[in-house]
Amino acid sequence: MRDRLAAEALAHVPQLLIQQDRTPVSRTYGCFDRLYWHTRAADFPCGMSQEYALPLALAFALPVPGNPYFRQPEIARWAEAGVRFAARSAHRDGSCDDYYPFERAAGAAAFTLFAALETADILGLGADPEIARFLDRRASWLARYRESGRLSNHEALVVACLARMSRRDPARWDGALAARVKRLLSWQSAEGWFEEYGGADPGYLTLTIGMMALADRDRPDLGLRPAIDRAIDFLAAMVHPDGTLGGEYASRATVNFFPHGLELAGAWNRRALGLADRLYLRFPLATAPSHADDRIVGHHLWSQLLAWREWQGARPGPLPLAEGLTDFPAARLRVQQQGGLRLYAGWSRGLAFRLFDGERLLLADTGPALRLRGRKVAVTHLEGGAVVERGRSVLEVEGPMQLAKSALLSPGKSILLRAFMLSFGRFFPNLVRRLLQALLVTGAKAAPFRFRRRIEWLADGALEVTDEIAPAGAGWAEVEEAGRGGFQVSMTTVMARVWEPAQLQPWEDLTASVRKLEPGATWRAVRRFAPQRP
Repeated sequence: MRDRLAAEALAHVPQLLIQQDRTPVSRTYGCFDRLYWHTRAADFPCGMSQEYALPLALAFALPVPGNPYFRQPEIARWAEAGVRFAARSAHRDGSCDDYYPFERAAGAAAFTLFAALETADILGLGADPEIARFLDRRASWLARYRESGRLSNHEALVVACLARMSRRDPARWDGALAARVKRLLSWQSAEGWFEEYGGADPGYLTLTIGMMALADRDRPDLGLRPAIDRAIDFLAAMVHPDGTLGGEYASRATVNFFPHGLELAGAWNRRALGLADRLYLRFPLATAPSHADDRIVGHHLWSQLLAWREWQGARPGPLPLAEGLTDFPAARLRVQQQGGLRLYAGWSRGLAFRLFDGERLLLADTGPALRLRGRKVAVTHLEGGAVVERGRSVLEVEGPMQLAKSALLSPGKSILLRAFMLSFGRFFPNLVRRLLQALLVTGAKAAPFRFRRRIEWLADGALEVTDEIAPAGAGWAEVEEAGRGGFQVSMTTVMARVWEPAQLQPWEDLTASVRKLEPGATWRAVRRFAPQRP
C-alpha cells in the first residue's frame, strides 16, 4: 500500500510539468500557472500554483520503487525554479494572490510557504539569499495576518510554517508561533473536530491533523499531541466502510484525504495507523475520489509522497468501524449502524446523507432541488433547517429551502472587480474577502418553499426516508424542474465537487410528480431501504 500510494502520486508528475514554464531564459521560468505564461488567459499568476514545486522535490528525493524521477537533475532544477518564481512574483510584503489581483490570499500564501520550506530543506536551498529573504517575508506576513472566517486547515498550515521557521531562529518566531497555536487550539470542538466555516469537515480535518503533526515533529514542546489525538478519535467515527471520507453532508462537502498526518501520528498513536489503513481501502482508484483538477491536484500529491516518506512499519490493519449510534451535536452529524446498513447524515445540511450496505455505497442523497423561474434553484442542503425530533431511531428536520449560490463571473463583473482591487480594494483585501464569502459561501437566502425530512429506522432493520416540500409564498407553477440527487453542492468550496465513481448514481427526475400538484399542496415521497443480500 505504501508504494501504491506513492505510485499514484508520481503518475501525476507529468500533469504538473505541463503546467510549468521550464525554459530557463524565459521571464516566467518556474511559473506553474499555464493560463498565465502560456495561454495568456489570466492577467496575473496564481500564487497557489507554486506549491507544485514540492511534489517535484519529493519525486526527485524519494527512492520509491519504479520512480522515474529519482535523482534526475532537471526535476530538482524545476522544483527550485518554482520556488524562485514564487519569490519573484510575490507582493513586496511577501503575500500572493490566488483568484483575483491584490487578493493577498492567506491559504495560497500558507500552502506555498510550506511547499517552499520543504523544498528548500530537500534540495539544500535554505542558505540561498534570494530564497531565504522570500521565506522570511512570507512568514512575517502570515504571522501577522488574520484572514476572515475560521478555516482551521489554513491556521494549521501557518502553525506548521512558523514551527519550521522557529527551528532556524527561535527568538524571532516563538512569540508569533505561540499566538497562532493558541488561536488554532481555540477552534477545536470538545467533540474533537476543528472548525471549517462554522462546522466540521472530515476531509479538511485530515489536512489540519497533518500540519499539526508536522509542527509537532519540528517543535514537540508545543504540546499539540492531545489535540491531534482528539481529532483522530472524531475522524475514526466518520470514516466510511469503503475507505472514503466526508461528503455533502459535512460543512464544506469535501472528500479530501491527506494521509501524511496519520503516518506521523502513528509514531505515538496506534489508532492513527488503524484509521489510515481503513482510509487506504479507497485505493486502487476504482473507488477513490479524484482531485486531478489542475488548480488543486498538488495538495494531495505531496501529502501522499510525505506519507511514503513517514511510513510506519508495524501496522494494526484497518480500524474496526464503530457500532450502534454516534451523534456529534455540536457538529450536527450522525453516524449510525443498524444491521448491515450504516448511515452518515448531517442535520445542518437538511439531513443530506450517505447510506452504506456493508462496504458498498447504497445511496447518497442531498435532498430535493427545484429549478424556479428566473434560473434560481431552491435546495434543502444549505444551512437553515431546524431539528424537529432527534431520537435513537428517528431524526427529523424542517425549515425554509435556500437558494443555491450560483453567482458567475461576467465580463462586466470582472472589470469592476479588477478596477476596485487596483484602486481601493488593494488596501482592504480582508473586507473584499468577507463580502465574497457572504456571497459565495456563508450567507443564505430563503426560497419560497419549505421542506421537511424524516429518517426513521423501522422494526425490521430497514431505513425509511420521508421528504415533504410545501409552497411558502409561491405555488408549484413557479417550478420548472424538480429532482433529487446525491452529490449536489450549492456553495463555493474549491476542494469540493470533484469526481467520485459513486457519482454514476442516477439523478432522480421529480418534475412530473410536482407538476400535477395543486398550487398550495404538499409534495411528499416515502422511500424504504433495506440491506441487499446476495
